[in-house]
Amino acid sequence: MLAVHFGAGNIGRGFIGALLYQSSFHTLFVDVNGKVIDEINRKQKYDVVLADEKKEVLTVRNISGINSMIDSEKVVQAIVNADLITTAVGPNVLELISELVAKGLQERLHKNPKPINVIACENMVGGSDILKEHVYKHIAEKDHGELNSLVGFPNAAVDRIVPNQMNHDRLEVLVEPYFEWVVEKTAFKGKIPEITGITYVDDLKPYIERKLFTVNTGHAVPAYIGHLMGYHTIYEAMQDRSVLEILEGALGESGEAIIQTYGFNRAVHQEYVSKIINRFKNPHISDDVARVSRGPIRKLGPNDRLIQPAKMYWEITGKSPIMLAKVIAAALMYSHEMDREAVELQQLIEKQGYRHALERISGLKSDHALVPIIMKEMENINAYIRG
Repeated sequence: MLAVHFGAGNIGRGFIGALLYQSSFHTLFVDVNGKVIDEINRKQKYDVVLADEKKEVLTVRNISGINSMIDSEKVVQAIVNADLITTAVGPNVLELISELVAKGLQERLHKNPKPINVIACENMVGGSDILKEHVYKHIAEKDHGELNSLVGFPNAAVDRIVPNQMNHDRLEVLVEPYFEWVVEKTAFKGKIPEITGITYVDDLKPYIERKLFTVNTGHAVPAYIGHLMGYHTIYEAMQDRSVLEILEGALGESGEAIIQTYGFNRAVHQEYVSKIINRFKNPHISDDVARVSRGPIRKLGPNDRLIQPAKMYWEITGKSPIMLAKVIAAALMYSHEMDREAVELQQLIEKQGYRHALERISGLKSDHALVPIIMKEMENINAYIRG
């Protein structure tokens, strides 16, 4: 079986690629990084190391690669012959790969009109839907009907911490032992593939929001609060009791919203939260605060990890999401000269002030109850910093 996977970075190799190998796929990595692709084709294997005391190693084989910058036609032919297409390129890159995916699918309609599924394994809500929307812009309208009948775009929720790393072996990748890959069953066309580690569900939304508003929301706490406190890694920040208290409080608020919205068992959800917090404490993963904080404008968006659970908590309980508001305020204050969004955010704040910047980015109206709550926490943080 052939899986065409877009994205040969650490997540693509250390998470999706590893599971595809364990499921007996030949994985063809597509990427613009020529050095990585050349190394994949030269070695035809790489090691995935688990970040724990045992440092267990999985050697991934049965792989090849294509540099899409210079061999796009080979990618098209690979899509024609593929049994599965997956991505791990980052939310902002989905649009960039969509034209090439579209060319491959359109060619497939004429040469190999068999069902196939495209799963965007991205850290976002509705990634496959978004990729599909971009792909269809490049597909002739006369082919839309046939494409709909043969190509599925199942959405997925993915979760595995793969920290920034510099290894002597370019292809080796360190990953945490824990992972979760949940995919919506109802969107598949043809036979659902048997892939090790995937959980297939009828309704993905509860699992996406549980993951987004626990893992991503939780990760934002030691990132943005930790940045304000001068910490450089998530592990360092997690040693600070005040960071841990905000984390527990924020996940208590987001958890209440999730439990009441989707009916998750309270005890089971608390076990899930405890597991997530312990993952952030893993001493074998030194994830950079700057990496986890990257892209604050997207992360302060109306449906993302901070604003949405705060809104849900307010609407469901009628109480102020104080801990989430602290994290939102810290995210608004995030500054990093190497982060394009952070620079853009601070420029917007300088021109319009924190309140207007918050309203513009978050989609909150000026009279929304959350706005003064967040501004109050902003004042509290500034007072604390001034000492």
